[in-house]
Amino acid sequence: MGIDPLTGKEAFVVAQPGGFLEGLADARAIEAATALVAVVSAVLEGGKSSDAELAVLVPALHAALEECVAIMTADRE
Repeated sequence: MGIDPLTGKEAFVVAQPGGFLEGLADARAIEAATALVAVVSAVLEGGKSSDAELAVLVPALHAALEECVAIMTADRE
């Protein structure tokens, strides 16, 4: 969260499952995935990218998909 003014040490927050901070993190992850989808769609629609250029997108797409799946399945746990 920043620096603790009393100790000068870096302070961290662990979000409570289903809590407000976790909801914010989930919303941010979905926003990032949405932006990535828009970028990939634009690249694919252009049709002039090489296989190597498209391959660069795979790790980011995988990470976004993995995070979105975790968000969707979190309620089941």
